[in-house]
Amino acid sequence: MRLIIIFYILLFNSYSVIAKDLHVFGLGLYDVKFDGSSSDQAADFRYERRLDNALVNIGPEEDNFFYLKPFYGIEATSESAVYILTGVYLEDNLGYLIKGKESDYVLTPSFGVGYYEDGSGKKLGNEIEFRSTLEVSYKINNDDRIGLSFGHISNANLGDKNPGVEIISLSYQIKY
Repeated sequence: MRLIIIFYILLFNSYSVIAKDLHVFGLGLYDVKFDGSSSDQAADFRYERRLDNALVNIGPEEDNFFYLKPFYGIEATSESAVYILTGVYLEDNLGYLIKGKESDYVLTPSFGVGYYEDGSGKKLGNEIEFRSTLEVSYKINNDDRIGLSFGHISNANLGDKNPGVEIISLSYQIKY
């Protein structure tokens, strides 16, 4: 019940800033380890709604990379873990960043905080968890996008333990 209440609080707090939205549907691998250590891998399912209304503009007007925009979402694993979160993201065209001219690739770093329930999978050590994600997506013909992201969920040492978890995810993003 607490989970549902928190989700609706996040939804209504974000609703007032809705402009053009981006709906993100992701499928990934939860608890990816590159060092060969043991892991509690599971399938990861993600939905985010990225709002296109800047909360804070911390850069020059002509450079949209410095507009902090809100998002909210839910993530769940095949091991019954559930994570409801809200946060901010930045977005910029990779062509502008690298070559100075527009391309079909978009860079989207994000940071969020939310409520986490472990389910039967990996125990992350606290109900409050933080997520940082770096995503690269490609614009397809109808302005939708296909993305690849790498994320990390951690409790920032708020709990007795802080094992953290990494997630690699593919996403399909629909403008709304």
